[in-house]
Amino acid sequence: MLRCIALVSSIVPFRSFACELALVLAVDVSGSVDPTEYRIQMNGLAAGLRDGIVMDALVSQQAHVTLIQWSGSGRQRQTMPWTALRQEQDVLEFAQAVEQDPRVWRNFSTAIGEALALSRDVLQDVPQCARKVIDVSGDGVSNEGVLPTSLRTVIRHESITVNAIAIETDSTDLTAYFYENLIMGPQAFVVTAAGFDDYPEQIRRKLQRETTKQVSTLDETQVQLLENR
Repeated sequence: MLRCIALVSSIVPFRSFACELALVLAVDVSGSVDPTEYRIQMNGLAAGLRDGIVMDALVSQQAHVTLIQWSGSGRQRQTMPWTALRQEQDVLEFAQAVEQDPRVWRNFSTAIGEALALSRDVLQDVPQCARKVIDVSGDGVSNEGVLPTSLRTVIRHESITVNAIAIETDSTDLTAYFYENLIMGPQAFVVTAAGFDDYPEQIRRKLQRETTKQVSTLDETQVQLLENR
């Protein structure tokens, strides 16, 4: 009997605590976002993190998550440090901290490229994580600083995926803009929110999609085409 137990122990590995996902939550706090809309974003994001599917995915992947507030050129800040989500309580505490995270800026432009640059920089702090994702929210096109497309080569080289939620508030087709200029990497996607009131539901769906492990059936040629977009 002891011999059988020893054999099973040698075959079945102990639970791994390796990080499978590093997720940067990059929240738009530019001048077009009023105080009520900022609160909708933070409360909606916190509620999305508490979603059962999202919590299970984050914990099962031993995810590391951080939050960045971004606005105009030179105004991007990592306001919440990297947090390891090893159990549900960690997720709940992180979600509560998101709700309480004070706004850093109010009346500045929209520098999406610089938000990406900072997101890429902070990802260097979690090299142990297998999959790296930047989640960008925004309600307008980039109108200041470096272009988001100028970072594609380096972000692609570092195997980072950029997803986005487009908060449509006017006649600008922001969803199309994000498709063409912001998202990158295999299986990258855009979710559309029909205004800020729709944001909580759409960010929940987005978090479900990007935190759940993705099983790709693409061949190497298809993956290369996506990475070169």
